[in-house]
Amino acid sequence: MCAVYRPTSDTAWAKQTLGIDLPRVEQDVYPGQSGPILVQSRRDGRRGVGLARFGLIAPWAKDTKLGRHTYNARSETVAIKPSFKQAWQEQQFAVVLVDHFFEPCYETDRAVRWQIRTTSNEPFGIAGLWQRWVDPQSAEIVVSFTMLTINADAHPVMRRFHRPADEKRTPVVLPGVLFDAWLSATVDTAPSLLNLSVLPELVSEPVSD
Repeated sequence: MCAVYRPTSDTAWAKQTLGIDLPRVEQDVYPGQSGPILVQSRRDGRRGVGLARFGLIAPWAKDTKLGRHTYNARSETVAIKPSFKQAWQEQQFAVVLVDHFFEPCYETDRAVRWQIRTTSNEPFGIAGLWQRWVDPQSAEIVVSFTMLTINADAHPVMRRFHRPADEKRTPVVLPGVLFDAWLSATVDTAPSLLNLSVLPELVSEPVSD
């Protein structure tokens, strides 16, 4: 799972690769905070990027507190879990735009924060779902998102993280060449992208406090 990441602030990459103007967020993003996501209209195929809240808020939620627990969605159950199934059924796929993310490593018997990035050091995406929520009190519209995760027991980098007894998980890291495939996927084709084979080569290193 991923609870902290650094959104990309590489505006030149975003313009050249995606043809978009990138909102700048020059700080790590935690659940409840906002980062840029790339989405695509199902009607006309137009793309857009904007800031969304990390932690998906289902339309039926009474308040935003649900987002504290919904920043990651297991790919194995995303289609049936109440918090995510509407966004999944409506094919509200998003690409979370990332420079690197963080995970805890316990190989020294204590939690050490490690940074994970691509070997190329280029920005990348994480497969996500987005959702609109309307505040019942103020009528404010809040756009939120979750990152999809998969089992990482067989991944040479991502299997190193989290507590020894915990299942090893990783967000679904997407190279730029797969953004189109994810954004235009359907509920039938999306599962084919939720596996370790799509991940670009990753490297990791401990972060100095």
